[in-house]
Amino acid sequence: MHRKDGRTTDDIYENDDIIKGNIGKEITDSTQRNTSELAESDSVRIRSSRAALVCLMLLCVLLLTAVIVLGVYIHTKSTNYTEERDQLLTKITSLTKERGQLITNLTEERDQLIIQNGNLTKERDQLKSEKNKQICFDKVDGWTNYQYSVYFISSEKKNWTESRKYCTDRGADLIIINNRAEQNFVKNITSSADSVWIGLTDRDVEGTWKWVDGTSVTSG
Repeated sequence: MHRKDGRTTDDIYENDDIIKGNIGKEITDSTQRNTSELAESDSVRIRSSRAALVCLMLLCVLLLTAVIVLGVYIHTKSTNYTEERDQLLTKITSLTKERGQLITNLTEERDQLIIQNGNLTKERDQLKSEKNKQICFDKVDGWTNYQYSVYFISSEKKNWTESRKYCTDRGADLIIINNRAEQNFVKNITSSADSVWIGLTDRDVEGTWKWVDGTSVTSG
């Protein structure tokens, strides 16, 4: 069969086969290209996923390392702070004990000074009193002054008890001899008298002699 354009039916079929072949080839090439592109895309995705996974693992390792280092650092600092705190507490305790000991020592010294001051005050008052007595007795005839005491020799005859009462009624007492110098002085002022009573007695325990102020007899 002939067409007006001069091509036969066989030519048309032949051309159709060629066209179909070309189309099939083009489809095959396109499919292969798409498959290759998909494969390459999947490969890129896999590589990207692996890289991301590796980065994530490295990040996790770094974070874990940082946490461990930070934990060790905090533990070390905490240990150091604990040791410093314990040392400070020990120093504070030691200083507190020292302060308490100092306060105790100062308190004891203060009490001793108060006692000494009281004793000195008593001695001062006693000296003033003796001085006043001395001045008073010096104005009375018959009294003899020696050191910090005054002595009176009575001409009346009395026994020991009456003689002591005679003295105490006048704010005095029988003589108490404290040392050899005073004993010599008493001998001198009583040398003209027949006999005198002194403040020595054994009325509490016979044979045990004591002065009227309660002190024992000493030699010297």
